[in-house]
Amino acid sequence: MIRFWFKAAVVLWLVPGSLGTAARLYTEEDPLVILSSSSLKPSVINSSSAWLVQFFSSWCGHCIQYSSTWKALAQDVKDWQQAVSVAVLDCAQEENFDICKEFSIKFYPTFRYFRAHSPETDRGTPYRGADREIQSVRQLMVNILQNHTKLDRPDHCPPLEPYSSVELLPLLGQRSDHYTAIIIEEPDSYVGREVILDLLQYSGVEVKRALSSDLPLLDALKITTFPSIYLLHPNTTHTHLHVQKRLRFFFSSLLRTLPGVQRRLKFGSSSSTSEDQMGALSDKQSTEPWRDFDRSKVYAADLESALHYLLRVELATHNTLEGEELKIFKDFVTLVAKLYPGGGSVVKLMETLSDWLLSLPLLRIPYQAVLDLVDNKMRISGVFLGAELRWVGCQGSRAGLRGYPCSLWTLFHVLTVQHDATPTALENTGLEGEAAPVLQVMRRYIRTFFGCEECGRHFEQAAAVSMEKVQNREDQVLWLWNQHNMVNYRLAGSLSDDPLFPKAPWPSPSLCSSCHEEKNGVHVWNHDNVLFFLRQHYGASNMSPKYSLTPPRLPAPPPGTDLVRTSRPQEEHHGGGGEGGGEEEEEEQQQQQQEEEEEEEEEEEEEEEEERERGRRRNLRSSRSLDLDTRL
Repeated sequence: MIRFWFKAAVVLWLVPGSLGTAARLYTEEDPLVILSSSSLKPSVINSSSAWLVQFFSSWCGHCIQYSSTWKALAQDVKDWQQAVSVAVLDCAQEENFDICKEFSIKFYPTFRYFRAHSPETDRGTPYRGADREIQSVRQLMVNILQNHTKLDRPDHCPPLEPYSSVELLPLLGQRSDHYTAIIIEEPDSYVGREVILDLLQYSGVEVKRALSSDLPLLDALKITTFPSIYLLHPNTTHTHLHVQKRLRFFFSSLLRTLPGVQRRLKFGSSSSTSEDQMGALSDKQSTEPWRDFDRSKVYAADLESALHYLLRVELATHNTLEGEELKIFKDFVTLVAKLYPGGGSVVKLMETLSDWLLSLPLLRIPYQAVLDLVDNKMRISGVFLGAELRWVGCQGSRAGLRGYPCSLWTLFHVLTVQHDATPTALENTGLEGEAAPVLQVMRRYIRTFFGCEECGRHFEQAAAVSMEKVQNREDQVLWLWNQHNMVNYRLAGSLSDDPLFPKAPWPSPSLCSSCHEEKNGVHVWNHDNVLFFLRQHYGASNMSPKYSLTPPRLPAPPPGTDLVRTSRPQEEHHGGGGEGGGEEEEEEQQQQQQEEEEEEEEEEEEEEEEERERGRRRNLRSSRSLDLDTRL
């Protein structure tokens, strides 16, 4: 059921207009170019890139069925755009009648390939192959690109021909300002050429291919299995890289995550909307020191920073909360109070806030009253939320990148997994009757309060299409993961994309190799393994208290944990880095234990004070109600 739902969800996401009866097959949200009579010739004639254009009719049944495959192809080769662009033109639209006649389009769909630098008279080369599956069409694109001459090759397309040992061996031991990756493969393999095109929009690495028949090269590099990847480092070292699965996606992912390899941003693209400026939410990480972190961990500091920004900044723009807004806020607070992992002062704050909100008989409250409680002006013991932004796993390479949006995604991922792990946690809250309570609360919050309106519209659009199909806790976890990946696909290369943390399908092969498979030459997800990974990754035992302002009571990490997936962009990802050495980890555990002991002693000394505190809290409800009455 989950796999069936995912296939439908992906198709529906790619066709936002599918809710309407007159929906277009392709929209601006799709990773392809929609051409018209006025834009076809200016786009394909004398273009610096090649073009693959599908001429279709929106009433053609086969065109409708094939649209999901064409969109998937466009997504699969999205990073090839500087060499070849994928496009569509609807011949059923009246404005396109004449251009389709001029290009002799008689049947649908018709596929035409336009070489780079095509002359004015070129009407494209037709593709009439019976096999129109993604792998076959993708390999056709590679063949045509490779068959360009040096004179008409796309301006930004690197050579796809194999290099010889005579050309490659002299590179060993030479200094360079970039990595050089050599993919050695069988003559009929497409992996090398596809990886070259996959890395077209990335700087810091150059990809070359060689053939398994080049025996001097194999002897020098000691290569015995194919395809293999051999990496020349800028500092003259070189090594044969281990890849868990010899698939195109694994090779490309490995090279994209090399230290210093960055995506070239598409400045001036249509993606540069208010969504791209979302990271500039009074972020101050540019003045913050870099915090080393382990990519395989979730950091409490990110969740605390998310709550700090949400409660003290985003919601504080509302002078009062009433009606539906107040109900949404109450549901959010209840959700966090019941599902936030680890206990500690954050949970106590959210529980206190939830109890207080539920005790109020008012339909309207000033938000300043909420802030007073968040800031603990009543001095309730054990209630505390750090009042500064301290991004760790969500820190960006500069101010305005990642930060709050990243941490909010992380918070809701954690809540979906916690709900999956503790299904009775929401009993008697009013939320237990919903099939996907975490998603529904998230949807209502994003729609009502999230500061980026365009982001909210995109999320609401996706939720309206497929969220109602989520029927259980497992679907809830996977839906949010899938939706997050869809957003990353759409924003990859935009102004909001951090070049040192490029938006890419997640989890990466280095985090979960079993999550990735290949079917008919196309990357696919193993959803059972993805679900297992998400439960582990966002589970309470994987949350690190390091850098936390309000250390929660969390299980200590297992002794001898080898933290190898360091996040610092400029460090080699194959070794070192991470959380620090064993001494540092042991010191942290001792410090945490000491803090817990001191807290227990303080609680014992204040037993009598606690009783008075309870009375004060009881008085809080009545006094606050009176205070609210006077303010209203």
